[in-house]
Amino acid sequence: MTGRRAGLAGALLMIVLLAVNLRPAIAAVGPLLTEISGAFGLSGTAAGALTTLPLAFFGSYGLAAAFLRRPPRSETLLVCAMALLVAGLLLRLPGGVAALFAGSLVAGIAISIGNIAVPAIIKRDHPSRITTVTAVYTVAVTAGASLSSGLAVPVENLFGASWRLPLGLLAIPAALAGLLWLPRARRAAHAARSAPPAAPPRGVAALVWRSGLAWHVTVFMGLQSLLAYVVIGWLPTLCQDRGMDEATSGYVLALVAAVQAVGSLAVPVLARRTRDQRPLVIATVALTALGFFGVTWAPIASVWVWTVVLGLGQGLGFATALSFIGLRAHDAHVAVQLSGMAQGVGYVIAALGPLALGALHDATGGWTVPMLGVLAVCAALAVPGLPAGRLRTVGAPAAPAPGTVNTGSSGHTPN
Repeated sequence: MTGRRAGLAGALLMIVLLAVNLRPAIAAVGPLLTEISGAFGLSGTAAGALTTLPLAFFGSYGLAAAFLRRPPRSETLLVCAMALLVAGLLLRLPGGVAALFAGSLVAGIAISIGNIAVPAIIKRDHPSRITTVTAVYTVAVTAGASLSSGLAVPVENLFGASWRLPLGLLAIPAALAGLLWLPRARRAAHAARSAPPAAPPRGVAALVWRSGLAWHVTVFMGLQSLLAYVVIGWLPTLCQDRGMDEATSGYVLALVAAVQAVGSLAVPVLARRTRDQRPLVIATVALTALGFFGVTWAPIASVWVWTVVLGLGQGLGFATALSFIGLRAHDAHVAVQLSGMAQGVGYVIAALGPLALGALHDATGGWTVPMLGVLAVCAALAVPGLPAGRLRTVGAPAAPAPGTVNTGSSGHTPN
């Protein structure tokens, strides 16, 4: 039992080390966006594109994976993701708008690979602990975002440097994560050569892409991600426009990300007390909408309270969306395809958020119209979320006859 627990702890630690690198390339830009925009003369729309471009490619590998006959093993994908991430982080440093956007694009592709591979690993290696392991993963993702956004400006000020230093330092933990995953990737490749894995069942991709339930999961993933990247891309600027200084606005973003970890950890706890995930969806919608309203229109001195509310809602939403991939998939093959679809299409939807908000802000010269649009998206989140929260699975066998007990996968996975 002790050895098993140590093995589980080691596996979780590997996931955590990877996960903390999946958002800083984007999250650290928010507190520095005003400075970067000034340095390059970017408009609000162009500044929004700086966070939108990598988001647009967050799901790029997921869209491509649907057409691969036999995708690479997840461990190999993660090593490649970290190598690409390091390349993207370093590419945008030398100078020039082209390098800045090109590096962001490469970083987005790298993150897309990690986004798709990790949920599939969780479904494959931790089928009885999907919500718990997913919660740990989402906490690590949000912790990485929190630390990078909170430390970006202080690191810049400490060394008297420009925005390039804090963004460039992000390559160090990404390189470390890739090196630590490399031995596991080599072992997996050796095992695959010794006993080649069976090809996935035919028709899984078509089954998933034609499933209404899969589309509910996908749209929920997309809308909650859109709201999350509105926060990452524009919350510091919103706070600065309301009178806050640059460093403090970075702390606001860091607090959102830190509280998201609490919301994520609450998902497995609450899931044990509810019949399905619909109550989590309702809580996500209510808390997120209330938080956005508060940070926009409540007195600026109370922004810290509304930041906590917003972070709780977004933490619940993110962990719930990722849990849907494992809970709504009948088996690991379906999980791979559903992960690719949900995140591939979902992050394309999410990419519209920062870009549209920047365009609306330019057009109206204020925050009222853009944030009313954000509140509308919060309400719309319930439309796909409530059906996705019901106990069903994509690719499940026909329901048993009345009076019988179904011992197969029901979509309600024990924690």
